[in-house]
Amino acid sequence: MPIPPSHLASLTKLSSSLLTADQCRIDVWELSVSPTANFMSAWAASFRQHYCSDAEIDALRDGTGLSRAEYLTQLVFPDKSTAPGPGIRAGDFAELLISDYVEHVLGYWVPRGKYAEKASRDESVKGVDILGFHFTTSPTPTPTDTLLAFEVKAQLSGGNYTGRLQNAIDDSSKDYLRRAMTLNATKRRLRQAGEHDKALRVQRFQNLSDNPYVYRSGAAAVLSDAAYDEALLQKSTKVSEHQNAASLELIVIRGKELMKLVHAIYERAAHEA
Repeated sequence: MPIPPSHLASLTKLSSSLLTADQCRIDVWELSVSPTANFMSAWAASFRQHYCSDAEIDALRDGTGLSRAEYLTQLVFPDKSTAPGPGIRAGDFAELLISDYVEHVLGYWVPRGKYAEKASRDESVKGVDILGFHFTTSPTPTPTDTLLAFEVKAQLSGGNYTGRLQNAIDDSSKDYLRRAMTLNATKRRLRQAGEHDKALRVQRFQNLSDNPYVYRSGAAAVLSDAAYDEALLQKSTKVSEHQNAASLELIVIRGKELMKLVHAIYERAAHEA
């Protein structure tokens, strides 16, 4: 398994879980990060690679008259101030954080790269938010190989809780049908990158009837402390109508001033390129 990134050491699982209105467990984690932490540069560099590899920046900005920082800030990263940019920043941050969780805490392989394909910087990528793959005996397929589809929602600014975990659960239920499109997009992306062995690993999960595997689901909400409301989370969250409720994991990550952290990461990612 790859070495976990340093910023995951700032993610702590709380000792007590919550329960949904229909008694499904919600694991709660706390993210506590100082914007001056010594791993911020590495975290920002990792963020940058999801949108544009360092090897490509100069070729892509050639002809624009922009510096690296200007190119990333004006043409690649979601806008800091003008809507919907800040919301897209929050959503991308939450997805990348949960991707790290799925890969390094749960132990799945998580293909990256979809953010570099955005037609507009201020939009979300369509399809399943995160796909994680686990192989029992690679490369030989077995029925115990596992595909995990995770949906993620964020509420990183102030204000009362707005049901983001339930939104993630509702979207997760739709993944049962739309995973085929995201699997295809992931395989295509890997083939175009010349990573044919990895593309074949994804292909293994494209035909459930002929090549059985375990299908698991996940729903996550990343919330500012101001939006975190235990009573409302439990009262307003239900999983009973989820297509894969028996194999559904729920998590909430809470933290202070998370939007300030998000902007700090993007700022470093641009100016340290």
